[in-house]
Amino acid sequence: MSTLPWRRRMAAVASLGDETRRKLFAFVASAEEPVSRNDAAGALGVPRSTASFHLDRMVHDGLLAVEFRKLGGREGPGSGRPAKLYKAGVQEVAASVPERNYDLAAELLVAAIEESTAAGVPAREALLRSAYARGRAAADGKDAAAFAELLAAEGYRPEDDGAGGLVLLNCPFHRIAAGHADVVCAMNGAFLGGAAAACGVAPECVEALAIEDLRASGAAGPGQCCARIRPA
Repeated sequence: MSTLPWRRRMAAVASLGDETRRKLFAFVASAEEPVSRNDAAGALGVPRSTASFHLDRMVHDGLLAVEFRKLGGREGPGSGRPAKLYKAGVQEVAASVPERNYDLAAELLVAAIEESTAAGVPAREALLRSAYARGRAAADGKDAAAFAELLAAEGYRPEDDGAGGLVLLNCPFHRIAAGHADVVCAMNGAFLGGAAAACGVAPECVEALAIEDLRASGAAGPGQCCARIRPA
């Protein structure tokens, strides 16, 4: 099961504002096997047409996925049409405004602790390596022309700085960076450096600065990323 892009996560959260859809999603997500419309309708005590409408709406919103399978072990001619079955398309869904990515920060920090403990390397060194590798993985298969699109997909809100580079208007790690800027901004810089390297962007184009200095000078506003992407 995959993580939805931010805009689709917002739509999915809005979709679950309906009580019937919340109950249906909980039923499908907790089932051990994909469920049919009849199963869902019976579990909630609603008409089959109502269950079908809401289930298909959640498929459209990315919350559920569909598979077709013949039930009862019957195959071949005369066995009937495959049944439409529903299963969870995501393990969980959450969205924030502005966009944040605290899950990524947690994964990188835990990976760094594990590596530091197992290999006996300093935790900061392990964190930067982990973040760089994750950045490369996020950009796998992309080129320099797609770098800005990658930054947008990761929640940085890149915009042209007027000099051929990019300014990143959103920090995906804003809340934890506020109290731990030295560690989080270094992690962020390593992640961006790895993504840039995988895209073929020169390492010197990624500049991670001290966010406190940027804000003090008026070069960055609240919630803005400390990094700059300089022109090649």
